[in-house]
Amino acid sequence: MLSIGDLSKRTGVKVPTIRYYEQMGLISEPDRSEGNQRRYSKTDLERLAFIRHGRDLGLTIDAIKELISLSQHPDRPCVGADRIAREHLDDVRTKIAQLKRLEHELERIVSHCDGHSIEDCYVIRALSDHGLCEAEH
Repeated sequence: MLSIGDLSKRTGVKVPTIRYYEQMGLISEPDRSEGNQRRYSKTDLERLAFIRHGRDLGLTIDAIKELISLSQHPDRPCVGADRIAREHLDDVRTKIAQLKRLEHELERIVSHCDGHSIEDCYVIRALSDHGLCEAEH
């Protein structure tokens, strides 16, 4: 059995976050010691590591809840898990495309600035006038 501090150290998840995950129903409320301290099992440790990895990949709490629910039925097809992963991948690709547009526009703005004085600064002008941008970003 692990204390909440031990669980935190082993997973890299902060104690308040562990409590939050309990409140959200991602991990079950643990047993308590005679001194009323939370006591976590190996299963709790594995579940928290699963949640941490999902969050590191950018999955939402709701997606992780659904994946946890799916994982409780190992004989079912994995179409639901695949759908969640594909939807998240689509979201990530959309964000990457947006970041590439932002990168291009920032490179363009910076390349137009000659660095003499603020009154002649293209960066300041471009931020003041969205019409100076090459494309929507």
